[in-house]
Amino acid sequence: MSLVLGLDFDNTLICYDGVFHKVAKERFLISETTPKDKISVRNHLRVIGQEDAWTELQGEVYGPRIHEAAIFDGALEAIKILMLAGVEICLISHKTRAPYLGKAHDLHLAATSWLRCHKFFSVDGANWSPDQVFFETTKESKISRILSQRCTHFLDDLPEILDMLPSDMNRIQFAPREVVSKKHSWSVIRQWRELPNLVL
Repeated sequence: MSLVLGLDFDNTLICYDGVFHKVAKERFLISETTPKDKISVRNHLRVIGQEDAWTELQGEVYGPRIHEAAIFDGALEAIKILMLAGVEICLISHKTRAPYLGKAHDLHLAATSWLRCHKFFSVDGANWSPDQVFFETTKESKISRILSQRCTHFLDDLPEILDMLPSDMNRIQFAPREVVSKKHSWSVIRQWRELPNLVL
């Protein structure tokens, strides 16, 4: 049976920590002492009752500021190793077309542009074709796409997504910082370099 690996995008392939902190500071929403990661920024804004500011911040970061976000260390190298080994790869992300609040940026277009800049569609990069990339507007349609692509493996940072997938699928959680306390029926990796051995 051929191996088909599905990949999540936000917070799995692309890391927004630095850019969330930077843009929030520019808007005077946080101080320099706020830890430089997305979750800390989000939690701070929620604690001070700035939920709408957090939502607008996401639209800005996922849209016009997305090119300031980094690729997780080792991601492209791991993907190349897997492709050379014959693994089929597709990217399947839950992402709305436009932000819930703020300016109406095309978030799908922004994400595709980021992938292009990071050589996912280049011969000297991952050499993907556009039909390997899917942005779904609901979690349910993301799950349906994973199933229709016949993924044998799926990598995601969110336990809630992995929980929605069939138990006989090889589900992998990407958790670079979180302490995974609950015992799950899926594998957990901290770094992308762990992925090839796990899949192969």
